[in-house]
Parts: sequence; C-alpha cells; structure tokens
Amino acid sequence: MDLNTVETTRIPRSREELWPLGPGDSILAGGTWLFSEPQPQVRRLVDITGLGWQPITVTDTGIDLAATCTVAEVSALSSRLTVERPEWSAAPLLHQCCTALLASFKIWATATVGGNICLSLPAGAMISLTSALGGEVTIWRADGTDHRLPVAEFVTGSGTNTLGPADVLRSVRLPAAALRATTAYRKLAPSPLGRSGIVVIGRRDTGADGGRFVLSVTAATVRPYVFTFPTVPSAAEVREAHATIGEDDWTDDAHGDPDWRRAVTLVLAEQIRRELA
Repeated sequence: MDLNTVETTRIPRSREELWPLGPGDSILAGGTWLFSEPQPQVRRLVDITGLGWQPITVTDTGIDLAATCTVAEVSALSSRLTVERPEWSAAPLLHQCCTALLASFKIWATATVGGNICLSLPAGAMISLTSALGGEVTIWRADGTDHRLPVAEFVTGSGTNTLGPADVLRSVRLPAAALRATTAYRKLAPSPLGRSGIVVIGRRDTGADGGRFVLSVTAATVRPYVFTFPTVPSAAEVREAHATIGEDDWTDDAHGDPDWRRAVTLVLAEQIRRELA
C-alpha cells in the first residue's frame, strides 16, 4: 500500500544518526505490517536496515537476534543449530514458532523479529518464541543508554508495550540455559492455516541448569503469561497457575472466544506437563 502521507525517508548509518525521532516518524525494517494499511499519522520513515546489524550472533552463552533479523532467518537457524549446537535441544522450537505466523514465504523473508515483537499482537509468533525461552530485549534510548527487560514484561497488552516514543528495539537475547532445555509446543487455530488462537509452550531445563519447568501462554492471552516452577509441577499446580490469568486478559476476537481459549489452554498445558514429566 502507498503511504501517501509520507514526505521523506531517512536511512541512518550509525546509532547517533537515529535521532531525533518525532511524533510523525515511524521505524521501518521489514515493513510488512506498516505497508499493509493506511498510516495517516506517519510523515517520515526511518529505515534501520541501513545500520547493518548482524541478523544472528551465536555464542556459548546464547543467541542474539537483531531486531532486523527476518522470520525466515530464525526458521533456518533451527536446522543450523542441530548441526552446530547439538546440545541445544530447544532448536526445533525456533521453526515451530515461525509456523505460528500466518504468512507467505514472501512475508517470512521480509518480516522481522523486532517488528513482530513491537507490534505486540497476541498472535505474535516471535513473542511466543522469545517469551518461552526467557528472551530479553535490548532497547536503545535517545540519551545513549541501553535498557533491558524480559520480553514477557515488554509486551503489556494487545498492541501495547513499554517502548517509549523515541526508543528503538535493538535485539533479543536467548540464553543458552533455555536453549539446552527440552521443549514441547502446542498451537491451535480455527482452521489449518488460520491465525494462531492458542500457543502453549513448555520448557524443562536440564538438571545442570536448575531443572526448572517453564510454561508460557500466548495468542490466547493479550500479553504473554510465563509460569515458572522449580521442577515439573502437578496437574493441580498447573490449574492454579492457569487460574491466575485475569478474565480480561483472554483474547476476544474472530479467531476464538475467550471461553474456548481458557478451556483449551488448560488442556494443552496438561498435555505438555505430561510430555515433559
């Protein structure tokens, strides 16, 4: 779609050139959502792809995904890690979560990790992935400082997050401890190719990493819910955690009623608990 209110486009080449950012400015990376509907408030596009960020950085301590890393690159990383880091048992989850994004191969090749997280929609596939694996975002601020916080705290509601007006999401870090974990994935949608209505992910850390059991709920809720247990919980403990999700936090849209999401989420959580026990 043509954005006929845009008057200029800027391509910064360094961090210092990003600012100032004003009310009429919009950060551009993949642009798959930005160009999908009218943006009457936008007067200038600031294209951050010119910053030349390395899409994926793998080290012994984890993975850094640049905000400009594409969904296709995340998906391909699953296969790469199977060879390069066979001890990272959670590698298949990267591709699995990418399939939770209803999109063509063209969108996969363009849509970015940062864009998906900053859009902060309940069905954000990269939100599902990064919150389940203890992901932490790094935010660049205009005063030159960095701010870090978990993805599960960054996304605050349907389409809302903690990003300030002049903030720029730089990257997401996935810790090695979470990548070494055993994972289980469940996704449901109203139709085989429909947008995710419910995504539930379980993670059981290795004994050396503390043996924690982590259960995350996304898509079914307006923000990520992540429950951490010191070990594999009982069915009753899972029910108790599930009951803490507020009535208003269940997603209500054309892809599923809140009552359906609430009931089926618990069924999927119990399946995952049994699978990882």
